[in-house]
Amino acid sequence: MRLLPGQDLIETIEKFAEQKKIKAGWISTCAGSLTQYNIRFANQPEGSSDIGHYEIVSLTGTISANGSHLHISVSDSTGKTIGGHLLRGCKIYTTAEIVMLSSSTFQFNREKDGTTPWEELQIIEN
Repeated sequence: MRLLPGQDLIETIEKFAEQKKIKAGWISTCAGSLTQYNIRFANQPEGSSDIGHYEIVSLTGTISANGSHLHISVSDSTGKTIGGHLLRGCKIYTTAEIVMLSSSTFQFNREKDGTTPWEELQIIEN
């Protein structure tokens, strides 16, 4: 898929997963740029955001109509790179070219399983 200027990165990916009824998907690769990022860094309760021009140097994670878990790394014009949990509010600058793979053999769900306080990945074989 290719995202256009101004689109929200995670909202567009999740909408695509819903429309295509993807039950078990993952990001293979992504190349693109942002004018704004919103990322939750490790062990932080809230996201951090900034406005500028950023290259997407990595996007990885799982996608499903039942929920997603994506991490992103972005770099600024000096090459300083930051990364963390992808949140809403990452706006596309020029493009985001995303290759997403999926499987019909499995289903990805997100549920609390008692090992952490969060909804974690549960893989179900169809």
